[in-house]
Amino acid sequence: MSENRKPLMGFMGKLPSGTALGNSGKTHCPLCMGLFKVPRLLPCLHTVCTTCLEQLEPFSVVDIRGGDSDTSSEGSIFQELKPCSLQPQIGILCPVCDAQVDLPMGGVKALTIDHLAVNDVMLESLRGEGQGLVCDLCSDREVEKRCQTCKANLCHFCCQAHRSHSWRQKKTTYHTMVDLKDLKAYSRTGKPILCPAHPAEELRLFCELCDQPVCRDCVVGEHREHPYDFTSNVIHKHGDSVRELLKDTQPHVEALEEALAQIKGTNSALQERVEAVAADVRTFSEGYIKAIEEHRDKLLKQLEDIRVQKENSLQLQKAQLEQLLADMRTGVEFTQHLLTSGSDLEILITKGVVVERLTKLNQVEYSVHPGVNNKICFFPQGKAGLCRGYEVYGTISTKEVDPTKCVLQGEDLHRAREKQPATFTLLCKDAAGDSMGRGGDNIQVAVVPKDKKDSPVRTMVHDNKDGTYYISYTPKEAGVYTVWVCIKEQHVQGSPFTVTVRKRHRPHPGVFHCCTLCSSGGQKTAHCACGGTMPGGYLGCGHGHKGHPGCPPWSCCGKFTEKSECMWTGGQGAPRSLLRTVAL
Repeated sequence: MSENRKPLMGFMGKLPSGTALGNSGKTHCPLCMGLFKVPRLLPCLHTVCTTCLEQLEPFSVVDIRGGDSDTSSEGSIFQELKPCSLQPQIGILCPVCDAQVDLPMGGVKALTIDHLAVNDVMLESLRGEGQGLVCDLCSDREVEKRCQTCKANLCHFCCQAHRSHSWRQKKTTYHTMVDLKDLKAYSRTGKPILCPAHPAEELRLFCELCDQPVCRDCVVGEHREHPYDFTSNVIHKHGDSVRELLKDTQPHVEALEEALAQIKGTNSALQERVEAVAADVRTFSEGYIKAIEEHRDKLLKQLEDIRVQKENSLQLQKAQLEQLLADMRTGVEFTQHLLTSGSDLEILITKGVVVERLTKLNQVEYSVHPGVNNKICFFPQGKAGLCRGYEVYGTISTKEVDPTKCVLQGEDLHRAREKQPATFTLLCKDAAGDSMGRGGDNIQVAVVPKDKKDSPVRTMVHDNKDGTYYISYTPKEAGVYTVWVCIKEQHVQGSPFTVTVRKRHRPHPGVFHCCTLCSSGGQKTAHCACGGTMPGGYLGCGHGHKGHPGCPPWSCCGKFTEKSECMWTGGQGAPRSLLRTVAL
């Protein structure tokens, strides 16, 4: 029995605190941790004191196996279920392995007594100078001797009475007595096992029919006419069967031990691998954190440089405007004073200087708007390249889109087909004409029919995150449409503009051929829209003959481009006979 075995179903709450499950050697109860007192053997082969088992909390189970059922819970799940009536039964859980134990009708006391444990307890008590052993007869005094004939432990008083020559004790007068200290080297004490049905009789016989030990009274009573024999005669047969079963079981023990060893090894390898990967994760994370922190510092440094640059520009503009304002005020105040207080001669004398100064001041160019703005944006998802070998994100931009510099591109800018998607691209630029290189601007697009201004077409704007925007719409009807593209409520370059939406592309009903003679198989009545004819009464065109365009045409409309829209209008220029008779 394993001392370190732990329960599977949370039974630890029922055990005394500080106790460990499993037997201490073969003599101590796993529950009370004391020497066994009337130990009972459970179907799972764990041994527990009778009183300890009686203190366990029982529970009701339903026995669906029918009449004779084994008290082992393990066996029940492997047996074939047979139709039977449900029988209520009481069960407990093994305090060592949590196996379900179905109690027999007699309860805990009907479980098998573990006589091996009884013998081990006896030997341990003997080796401990008899401590804990009391007389088997009076159950009061400590044991001093043992009767080898009766296999009974006796105190001093009962030992004298046992060997007395009185008529009551004549049968035991000559029994052999041995001191307890002389039994310490024995491996077995040889205490007789008495019949539970007849306590005065020793179990010496074995009933083959019932497969259980019996006494003399049993074979003349309950086991009458049952085949039986002495235990010494049948032990070889039954012992051999148990040995054979043990032989079949031992390989499983070895296999399980090997499996557990492999699991332990795998678990150790798993722990090592987890630690290695955890170290890699920590190294990567620490490096990434340092890269992010370094990138953060760079961004903050860049932001500070932008602030200083813009502030310097503002301060310079402020100083220039303040100086210009002072000069203007000086000129204005002097001129006003001259005109209001000066004489005619004084005015005429200083007129030249004043006019020159004021003229120069009026010619100074300046802006009434700040030379820089507060446009500073942070784009968390903008790629910022590598930092310490890690890809980092987050960029700062001071660029501001200038609608007048933005450009519209695409083949569908001024043409489209009804019920077919039309697309074009908006390229955003700043005031210097450089591409913005990032997205995030608010683009407003409107496509409105000229004759139905209250029915705008639904538009889609896709931000490519690189300063370009993919714009698409699907006009429902043919006609002229006006397209507005605005940024910050200002039209971009080329907006608004008109788009002519034509009918859907008309496919060619004829054939794209080299000539009518070839494609019609030599039919004289076949026509071609190119207008060419051949001598001999052929109404269609032929290679090198009059009217042939010198390149393959469409028979229906005469166009020379294979992938083109049919221009046939249903008139006389394209006889329908070719369409019905010609096939490539």
